[in-house]
Amino acid sequence: MNTYIGIDLGTSAVKILLVNKLGKVLNSVNVTYPVNIPKINYSEQDPKRWWSATISGLKTLLSKTNKNDVKAISFSGQMHGLVMLDKKDNVIRPCILWNDNRSEEFTSLLNKNKKKLNSLTGNIAFNGFTAPKIMWVKKYEPNNFKKINKIMLPKDYLIYQFTHQFATDYSDAAGTLLLDVKNKKWSNEMLKIIGIKKEQLPKIYESYQVVSKINKDVALTLGLSKNVKIVAGGADNAIAAIGTNTIKNNSCNISLGTSGTLLIASDKYHDGRTLPIHSFNHATGKYYLMGCILSAASAYSWWNKIASTRVSQKISFTKNDVYFLPYLTGERCPYNDPNATGAFFNLRNNTTQEEMALAVLEGVTFALKDCLSIANDMGIKVLETTICGGGAKSNIWPKLIANILNVNVKLINADEGPGLGAAILAMVANKEYKSIEQATNKIVKVIKVIKKDALLVKYYQKKYLTYQRLYPLIKKI
Repeated sequence: MNTYIGIDLGTSAVKILLVNKLGKVLNSVNVTYPVNIPKINYSEQDPKRWWSATISGLKTLLSKTNKNDVKAISFSGQMHGLVMLDKKDNVIRPCILWNDNRSEEFTSLLNKNKKKLNSLTGNIAFNGFTAPKIMWVKKYEPNNFKKINKIMLPKDYLIYQFTHQFATDYSDAAGTLLLDVKNKKWSNEMLKIIGIKKEQLPKIYESYQVVSKINKDVALTLGLSKNVKIVAGGADNAIAAIGTNTIKNNSCNISLGTSGTLLIASDKYHDGRTLPIHSFNHATGKYYLMGCILSAASAYSWWNKIASTRVSQKISFTKNDVYFLPYLTGERCPYNDPNATGAFFNLRNNTTQEEMALAVLEGVTFALKDCLSIANDMGIKVLETTICGGGAKSNIWPKLIANILNVNVKLINADEGPGLGAAILAMVANKEYKSIEQATNKIVKVIKVIKKDALLVKYYQKKYLTYQRLYPLIKKI
């Protein structure tokens, strides 16, 4: 029986799945590692910790299986992180992560000419993107900048260790702000602006393409066949879209993880204009639009840590007049403001902790509606969505999404979006399926649909109008 491995390199852990050709998870392993915060607004990790965690996890994963059945391995990776290697392939400094905000100076500089930036890349600059991070290193760590021989993204570091091949994929490359998304090539003009050479960037593959066979030494360490294929994989959100079958034109997926994303697949390239929405390459070889908010399930986790109060299924949605702005780590879409902060509004002496907990869930969902509203203004209509991530397991949140976003919510049989998506790419690369669409149609099934309620939709439309007024007011102070 052929088996496949999906490796999801996240911010707090690497999650590894072993699945069969029907997508059934045969085993899974989760290995955690820390995020280092040396200063306010800084967020870093040592790439070597990712590799040791991955090898440790794979040894555990494979300990009770027939290793000869494993045919291919692919990846889903946290986006935007800046990994730099010198000429001896040593890591020059810790990876600057996606949620690091130190590069605001350079983000603002790049965004002084948003139209030009958009014409080169299809996007505007955000602090999380890779290009402004490179500019930060150039100015504040010039000795490290001079040492750069290879620039790569987090999951590409794993590929390099597995294969010794310097490779990335289009979906991850799109989040660097160095890629011409429309024409699928590194932008020479952007490289000049940033001050790097094309030779310092990896070769770009489609997410479903084989980069190489596994390195013999790694195969020996893991007890795997030297013929195991290493497949490019992609950015976590694009790969989660594969794992949730979000590949048809205008299909939508919402990810409720540490951050939150609303992703809309597209058969054609959409110019991101100068709007705070991302126009990226999909793992299918096509495109997608995505709005990203920086605090999603993490906002609810934060609330539970300080209040230990969750929302019960008996709560009345329409009797809660508390509001919450979920900007606990700044915000990306729609405000692109790293200095935005969270806030509760409309508290009274009879406000309950449960009402505040509901306000947190509503606030995150309103922020996702901000993302959807931008897509709607671009003429894109979304009627339904899938959801994935930790927040998708909530009994309350899918109902809020349905009624605040005015869409039906499809619950699917798989809650391992990125890891499963990576494994599906491995299957396609090994010719287990003829196409990604054939694979996802076979593996991903809708098990329940949460339908919107007309009265709740109307109620939340009114509440959302008030929510939209709050951030502009507090920004002034």
